[in-house]
Amino acid sequence: MHDVLFARGQMAVSLAFHIVFAAIGIALPLLMVLAEVRWIRTRDPDYLDLAKRWSKGAAVLFAVGAVSGTVLSFELGLLFPTFMKHAGPLVSMPFSLEGFAFFTEAIFLGIYLYGWNRVPEKVHVAAGLAVAVSGAASALFVTIANAWMNAPTGFRVLDGQFVDVNPLRAMATPFALHEVVHGTLAAYVATGIAVAAIHAVLLLRNPGSTFHRKALMLALLIAAPSALLQPLTGHYAGHKVAIGQPAKLAAMEQLERTQANAPVSVGPIVVPDALSILAHGSPSAVVTGLDAFAPRDRPPRVVKPLFQGMVFLGVILAAYAAWAIWLRVRARPLSRAFLLATAVVGPFGFLALEAGWGVTELGRQPWVIYGFLRTADAVTPMRGLVVPFTAFVVVYLFLSAAVIVLLRDQFRETTT
Repeated sequence: MHDVLFARGQMAVSLAFHIVFAAIGIALPLLMVLAEVRWIRTRDPDYLDLAKRWSKGAAVLFAVGAVSGTVLSFELGLLFPTFMKHAGPLVSMPFSLEGFAFFTEAIFLGIYLYGWNRVPEKVHVAAGLAVAVSGAASALFVTIANAWMNAPTGFRVLDGQFVDVNPLRAMATPFALHEVVHGTLAAYVATGIAVAAIHAVLLLRNPGSTFHRKALMLALLIAAPSALLQPLTGHYAGHKVAIGQPAKLAAMEQLERTQANAPVSVGPIVVPDALSILAHGSPSAVVTGLDAFAPRDRPPRVVKPLFQGMVFLGVILAAYAAWAIWLRVRARPLSRAFLLATAVVGPFGFLALEAGWGVTELGRQPWVIYGFLRTADAVTPMRGLVVPFTAFVVVYLFLSAAVIVLLRDQFRETTT
């Protein structure tokens, strides 16, 4: 059992590390393209400077994300070989498409970085747009593979073997839509808010800087609408979970017994009927509780605090986004209070992203392929997994420090 926990822990650490770079790889290229488009339209040198600085940051983070993503591919096969034995023919297509999108992103990122003043402006913008689209596509295909693990389709089981494999049907898993949309918006929120927070801090130090003011507004251009849409997509996701993974929904609320008029509880606060309404659209709807599942089939209790943390942070970010949009619509100046609030909520997007990913993965337990293959049965029989787990934790800490140092130098340049 200890080796199972270390195998899961190593995957968890790797995913928690990689998902940050995956999210930035979706949103930051879009920011650099928007900055360059503004430069072409206005010839304001601040926007040109922004596009170049953000592209340098995208290059650094792309490199680290590529390394950590490659490591995850090897870990999946080495730590969970039984999973790959059964699932390989079904998830190979989205993983192959993800590889194609990754190489496309790398090629056009090279053109973008080294194409300044070497290719026409429209071609350069198109290369940046290709980076943004391929980065989003890469995340899309990986998310589809994860959605299949939560709602597996495209096969049947015969004598313990997966037969009649259909990869296209597997990619059409009913969990694909809400996971892709919710995850993509989370990337825009997390990256946009974090970038806005950095420039808000620098703007507080230098209130007269037009550079940081323009950077903050561009970041909010993608973050604020996404933050307002996120609760809606989250509600849709919850509805799909209620249908396809009732054990996960019960764990998210720690609903002990199956009941109609199921409440939502947040600490000492209980809202009657709320869970029945949110899950099935009716206060009298029956919601499946944990009592419907054997103890060994129930997700861990940590799912509830992770879920509530995600929702709490999401609500704060949505309220902040509404404030930002109101200021923009009313053409109000960015007050010191707003800049301070921006600095405070800066990390909230990534915290919510990590919490949400924890709900997705831990809420599926004890299954690696929901309803078909248990995580404990998929782990390698090799012993001593504490050694690679410890080594990878050390490596990721080192990589984190290296990235912080590199990006710190970039931030210092913006203050000059």
